[in-house]
Amino acid sequence: MLKPSISRLFYVCLFFSIFLPAHADYDRNQAVPVEKVVYGSIVSVRNITQKQLVEDRNQGWKTFGGALIGGVVGHQFGGGSGKDVATVLGALIGAGIGNRHGDSSYVQELKLVELMIKQDDGEQVMIIQDLDPGMVFNAGDEVRVVYLQGGVRVDRAM
Repeated sequence: MLKPSISRLFYVCLFFSIFLPAHADYDRNQAVPVEKVVYGSIVSVRNITQKQLVEDRNQGWKTFGGALIGGVVGHQFGGGSGKDVATVLGALIGAGIGNRHGDSSYVQELKLVELMIKQDDGEQVMIIQDLDPGMVFNAGDEVRVVYLQGGVRVDRAM
């Protein structure tokens, strides 16, 4: 009897952690359709962090710019066919420098909260969402679980 509920809990947690975003997919002052609202109480709270690599989307332009500048500088040297070779080498070296030194990707650390909630219908769910310093949850708190299109959000029950 305990085994089916544990496996169901596992699949619900897996679904929420993989397929649903950890943040609300809506902005302030935006109305979004609500699929359902379920009330429950917090069983456990755990603050977690997740690291995410944010890559520079302008990387190609920096490589191109380096190649362009390197080609112009390389064109200043040599004569005849040597000038062409110097231009090509300058462009290749400039592209390599632009690619290497133009990389401005960084690691962003997201602060999240993992909430285990026993809903009033008896089902237990685990929800991971952005940590909101203005809304701190503790075990035993009464909460409202709002299921939105493509997401879920937890806040205090009113």
